[in-house]
Amino acid sequence: MSRQQFDETAALVSALQREVERVIIGQRQVLREVLICLLAGGHVLLRGVPGLAKTLLIKTLAQAVDLKFSRIQFTPDLMPSDILGTDIIEEDVATGKREIRFIPGPIFANIILADEINRTPPKTQAALLEAMQEYQVTIGGVRYPLGRPLFVLATQNPIEQEGTHPLPEAQLDRFMFNVVIDYPAADEERRILAETTSGAAAEIKPVATGAQLEAARTLVRDLPAADNVVSYALRLVRATRPADESAPSVIREWVKWGAGPRAGQALLLGAKALALIDGRSVPAPEDVRAIAAPVLRHRLLLNFQAEADGIDTDTVVSRLLENVGP
Repeated sequence: MSRQQFDETAALVSALQREVERVIIGQRQVLREVLICLLAGGHVLLRGVPGLAKTLLIKTLAQAVDLKFSRIQFTPDLMPSDILGTDIIEEDVATGKREIRFIPGPIFANIILADEINRTPPKTQAALLEAMQEYQVTIGGVRYPLGRPLFVLATQNPIEQEGTHPLPEAQLDRFMFNVVIDYPAADEERRILAETTSGAAAEIKPVATGAQLEAARTLVRDLPAADNVVSYALRLVRATRPADESAPSVIREWVKWGAGPRAGQALLLGAKALALIDGRSVPAPEDVRAIAAPVLRHRLLLNFQAEADGIDTDTVVSRLLENVGP
């Protein structure tokens, strides 16, 4: 990795962030975490109430990187073929010859919004998550590779849970980040009301290509991580497991199952991506701490005692960071 390559990539990421912020008002932390995950090559589970610009955020990001965008609205009657695609039989009228042709589904895109993923049955959820993990789909015994980059942002509505199908822990673990989007601040909401009800609309121009984004992802992996950064990520993950000797009392009291090795990988890759966004070529332990919440909040399974005490995973992660320092 040359210094010129690093500087060019850092400038590209900065330009991408500025372009998206021309449309997305506020939600800087959400955008920052989404960009970290995008650069690290992961996928995002986004939790927030309707109307907070989740769709606009990911669509704007796709436009700024000049990538194909696809939105899938998950419903109870959605089938795997509605996502992956299906084979059809075509007949030549002149010759009467029949042949099978594959019609690609919406998964054949680069940036995919899986809206309300918990409203569809597990069979359909699994079809999407397998594509996320393997970067390919299998239809009728034939494998079809998916394009790169592939970035899936799945949303969940935390308000109404009736008739939903919560993602199993093994499938939740495939999402690198669980990002929480909240209501905007008062001044930000004023800007939203003023700017989105006028005739003028910001025009998003591509500032990067898919190839440049893939190169940035490669660069993130090439960034060196010092032993103390790796050790801190390891200590954080192991401390989430109640049976581990390093687990603090809050973990033993409130956690049933802790995070697996994939959480440690996410902490290190996310720390590297965060360092790149900030223009630094080496991640620090503080970068690991900064992304601990989105990495761990969906990977901790709380016990009955935590539920009885009104404790959520964000509280547990916060207490964990107090007990496990760099």
